[in-house]
Amino acid sequence: MTQNPNLAALSAAGVSVWLDDLSRERLQTGNLQQLIDTRSVVGVTTNPSIFQAALSKGHAYDAQVAELAERGADVDATIRTVTTDDVRNACDVLAKQYEASDGVDGRVSIEVDPRLAHDTDKTILQAIELWKIVDRPNLLIKIPATLAGLPAITAVIAEGISVNVTLIFSVERHRGVMDAYLAGLEAAAEAGHDLARIHSVASFFVSRVDTEIDARLDKIGTPGALALRGKAGLANARLAYAAYQEVFEGGERFEALTSKGARVQRPLWASTGVKNPDYPDTLYVTELVAANTVNTMPEKTLEAVADHGKITGDTITGTAEASQGVFDELDAAGIDLVDVFKVLEDEGVDKFEKSWQELIDATRDQLDTAGK
Repeated sequence: MTQNPNLAALSAAGVSVWLDDLSRERLQTGNLQQLIDTRSVVGVTTNPSIFQAALSKGHAYDAQVAELAERGADVDATIRTVTTDDVRNACDVLAKQYEASDGVDGRVSIEVDPRLAHDTDKTILQAIELWKIVDRPNLLIKIPATLAGLPAITAVIAEGISVNVTLIFSVERHRGVMDAYLAGLEAAAEAGHDLARIHSVASFFVSRVDTEIDARLDKIGTPGALALRGKAGLANARLAYAAYQEVFEGGERFEALTSKGARVQRPLWASTGVKNPDYPDTLYVTELVAANTVNTMPEKTLEAVADHGKITGDTITGTAEASQGVFDELDAAGIDLVDVFKVLEDEGVDKFEKSWQELIDATRDQLDTAGK
């Protein structure tokens, strides 16, 4: 099998292609392996919404749920078993990519219960539990970048566990995430962990920023405001990359850790499916190309890039000044950016909590049916 040229070009430009989806059907049919072989996929991310969708359609999980019901498993135990089994199996499918990339790629992410987003101690405990249950070196534990999540990130990294920090919307919070990662590495080094085995990505959400800010620009309605639609998401991500370069490309604190094998915390572009049909469906891929980044795409976006994505090389480096100019214009137009990022974080946590509750309800129904 040959790789799609557009996605191969994206990979060659330094962007790791990860699939933002996982289901047992993908694993059982060999679809995930096919995407690895033909679409340059070298990682997988999951979240509560993805698992809720996977468990709610089809019958791939029926036999296992019936078996768990027979054993008397409760809802939480069933969800934990089913999801960690899928993630473990996906880790095994991606083991070759993990080994070939010296641990950089071949990664599969699993998220802590979103109901713990504002509870530091419980997040730490569940992250450690999930790490032990899945028991694969290419796992990433997803922890949200809430204020309670930041110290949890430090504590989990300090245990030698690799982390995908999710739900980052602002550059300010991204800086807090990088700081939490470095603090975790420093503690891990003191505890005697091999820093070369600890990896992290910082998942910076893109399309949701445009969705929220565009709606506010539409309300303002002036020609100047309307001209800024569709610019905030890319500018925000590009400023995040500039912050990453500042910290990890010559930053003194990170430099002090490199002799111990420390790895950079790569920016990961999440929420890269275009929500506005007026925008090109490859916008958040082709315009966010730079070395040491990850783009985690829903399959629809992956296929759009494969079909007509034009990869022209690095589209981020050197854009910080212009990107800051976009934010200066947004501020001048009356956009309250602090409020924007607070709303997005709150909505992000709420959305995952809602999906988790739907997952609980669907699993409870399946257990009840299986037990009859």
